[in-house]
Amino acid sequence: MKTAKETWETAKGALQVQVSKANFDTWLKDTVGISHQGNQFVIGTPSAFAKEWLEKRLHSLVTKVLISLVGHEVEVQFQVCPDQDSVWQGQNHSQSKLPPPVGNPRHTFENFVVGGSNRLAYAAALGISEEPGRQYNPLFIHGGSGLGKTHLSHAIGNEASENGFKVVYTGSEQFTNEFISSIRERRTEEFRSKFRNADILVIEDIQFLVGKPQTQETLFHTFNELHDTNRQLVITSDRPPKAMTTLESSLCSRLECGLIAQVEAPDLETRLAILHARAEEQQVVIDEAVFDFIAQRCQRNVRELEGALTALIADAKMAQQRPTLELAQEALRDMPSDNLGPYATTPASILKAVADHFQISLESLKGRKRDNRLAMARQIAIYLVREKTNCPLQDIGKLLGGRDHSTILRGYHRIAGVVSTDPAVQRNLHQIVANLPM
Repeated sequence: MKTAKETWETAKGALQVQVSKANFDTWLKDTVGISHQGNQFVIGTPSAFAKEWLEKRLHSLVTKVLISLVGHEVEVQFQVCPDQDSVWQGQNHSQSKLPPPVGNPRHTFENFVVGGSNRLAYAAALGISEEPGRQYNPLFIHGGSGLGKTHLSHAIGNEASENGFKVVYTGSEQFTNEFISSIRERRTEEFRSKFRNADILVIEDIQFLVGKPQTQETLFHTFNELHDTNRQLVITSDRPPKAMTTLESSLCSRLECGLIAQVEAPDLETRLAILHARAEEQQVVIDEAVFDFIAQRCQRNVRELEGALTALIADAKMAQQRPTLELAQEALRDMPSDNLGPYATTPASILKAVADHFQISLESLKGRKRDNRLAMARQIAIYLVREKTNCPLQDIGKLLGGRDHSTILRGYHRIAGVVSTDPAVQRNLHQIVANLPM
């Protein structure tokens, strides 16, 4: 008769072909058979976390495999081994390998600079990478290009895979292409299995599914399957669900049932923190005046900010000198400024154009009166400032008489939700934009 240890090693061989390599290496590889008495089979785990994960996710499969090996019913129990060195003899637990990163390994939570413009999205992303499906499901992150959505989604994938979860990461275009290929090649079951057996499914740029009803329906059913089994979905987009007016209503309602977190253009303090962090990563000493110059010059997004710093450092290395303010001004001379020049579209110029269009004063636009005409003007002003300048919500609130973040966000969503369907809103926006300085 085989010992518990021998039986379990045989069982692990059978389990290895039935679970993903990442899950096997993380959760099963370093477990051992401790005892087999009567119907009770005890399996030792290296940690309480591993014990909990196996109990929740693989208990039934492990039981089934062991029954097939021993020939009778068994009651499987997992327990943390009190003396790891005595049980894991012959196994090098310290060298067990974690699964490879799912996303770009450079994008981690550790090097993501947190500020007021992204704090909620960061906290939610970190939370679900540790405990997917428990809260914020789905997590919908939206914002303009270059503001950190991809960094966060890759960080989720990397962190969660290191925690032993199976992560599937895809863009909406890739999801669509694989769906079409699966139909053409009669591999629909393989397609479903790939996306519905994940612990975390990350889909980037869902706005590109607009106008693709069949793909949307497939995502809807995938969503239901994962959500009903408490597995995590992470969606990114350049706009909130309500602003995608041709998105199927059933899918839109699903996307809105979790947490919607917006990432915004970073404020000055956050831009400076990002520049300091990236300079430290590259071990380059830069004067504060240079950081200030770049932070003032590049306000719209993080990608542009980091690109400007990279260009400066490259020029400094070529010139074999420190990155000075003079060199920064020369390096960024041809880069369009976000806030310089008489013809730049600014939040102030948008407020003036809106006030002129509605034939009201700027004081009234910023004031506290709330008749229908003024309310519409403020909401359109909020929408245009967000769309045309990426100005942070808190800054828009200050421009409009000190209104709070939630009030500004509601105003933006009211216009974003009807911009494609309301002729009056479309007409107002078109006429105002036509008079904006570009």
